[in-house]
Amino acid sequence: MDPKAFQNSSTGDVVHVTKGDYWAYVPNSLPPNLTWTSELVADLSAADQALGRLAGLGATLPNPHILIVPFMHREAVLSSQIEGTQASLSDLYAYEAVQLSLFDHPSDVREVHNYVRALEYGLERLSSLPLSLRLIRELHAYLMTGVRGEHQTPGEFRRSQNWIGPPGCTLNSATFVPPPVAEMKQALGAFEKYLHTDSPLPALIRLGLIHYQFEAIHPFLDGNGRVGRLLITLLLCAWGLLPQPLLYLSAYFEAHRQEYYDHLLGVSQYGTWETWLRFFLRGVVEQSSDAMIRAAQLQILHARYHQRFQTMRAAARLLQVVDLFFVRPILGIPQVAEALGVSHQSASRYVETLEAEGVLREITGRARNRVYRADEVLQAIEGPMKVGRQAFSDSHRL
Repeated sequence: MDPKAFQNSSTGDVVHVTKGDYWAYVPNSLPPNLTWTSELVADLSAADQALGRLAGLGATLPNPHILIVPFMHREAVLSSQIEGTQASLSDLYAYEAVQLSLFDHPSDVREVHNYVRALEYGLERLSSLPLSLRLIRELHAYLMTGVRGEHQTPGEFRRSQNWIGPPGCTLNSATFVPPPVAEMKQALGAFEKYLHTDSPLPALIRLGLIHYQFEAIHPFLDGNGRVGRLLITLLLCAWGLLPQPLLYLSAYFEAHRQEYYDHLLGVSQYGTWETWLRFFLRGVVEQSSDAMIRAAQLQILHARYHQRFQTMRAAARLLQVVDLFFVRPILGIPQVAEALGVSHQSASRYVETLEAEGVLREITGRARNRVYRADEVLQAIEGPMKVGRQAFSDSHRL
C-alpha cells in the first residue's frame, strides 16, 4: 500500500509495520467531525422520508411472510454477487428446495445459501443478544462454514494481516491494507463501544459511519463485505427503524459497485465523509422505493391468485400452495406435501391444478422428482420494476 495515497486523510493514520516492511491504515474511532452541508441535510431528509414510508408499509402488511423471505433471498444473491459469485435467485431456491444441481455453480449457491442462514440467524439472535462483536463472529461462522474460504477461521477474527487489491497483488502493491492485528483489536473494541453508545447523530448517518468503519477494520480473512452488509439490515431492525427486514442495499451497491468501493476508499484516503454518506443515503432512498414497488407487485399478484382460486374445489388447500410458492417460488412435490401436512398424492394433485392454470411451470422435464417454478412470483421479486404512476399508486394502497 502506498502511504502517500493517504496523506490527505483526517479519518485515520498510516502505520509502518517493520515485520514485513509494509504500510497499513488504522481508522480513527467513531464518530468523526462532520460538516453539515445543505446537500447532506437534504439527502438525509429524503432518506428518512423514504425509510419512514417503508416502515409504515411493514407495520401494516397483512401477510409479511410473502415479502420478508423473498427479499432476504434477493439480498443474499446480490450481496454475494458483489464478491464474485454467479448463482442466481432461481439457483438459490432450487438448491433449497431439493438440493439438486440445476445450476452451473453449486459452490457459489452454497455461499448464497449461507448468507440467508446468517441473516435469519442474526435477526432471531437479536432477541437475546445485542449486536456485538460476539454476534458478528457468530454471523461470520454461519456465512463461511462449508464453503470457499472455510479454511480461513470461520467465526474468528483474523490473527494475520490481510489486504485488498487486484488479484496477485502483495502487501506493498495492495490498494488498501487494514490495521495490523494489534491495532485491529483496539479498533474493534472502539467499534463495539460505539455500537452501544447513545449518539445525537441521526440513525441513518450512524449506519453509514458504521458500515464504513467495519469495512476499514476488515477483521476477517474473508467475508468482510458480506458481514458488513448484513450489519446494515440487522441494525435497521435492532434500532427499530423498520418493523420488518424489508430494506437491503446490496442491489444499489451492486449496480454502482465501483462507485461503492471508490467512496469507501475515498473516506480512508481523503476523509470524504460527506461524499460517502450522500451516496449511502441515496441508496436508502432508491432501495426503499424499490422495496415499496416490489411489495406492491407481490401483494397485487397474491390478491389476484387468491381471488382466482378461492371458489375452486379444494380452494383452501390450493391457496395454501399458492402462499407457499410466494415464499419459496421453486419447489418439488415432497416439499409441498411436507409443508401442508398432506399425502404426496394430494400435494401432486394441487400442484398439477396450478400447473394447468399456468401459475406453476415444471422445470426439470423428469418423470419423477419434478420441480416446479412460479414464474410470475420470481419476476416480481427479481425482475425490472414496474415504474410510473400506477406502480406507486398501488404501493401506497397497501
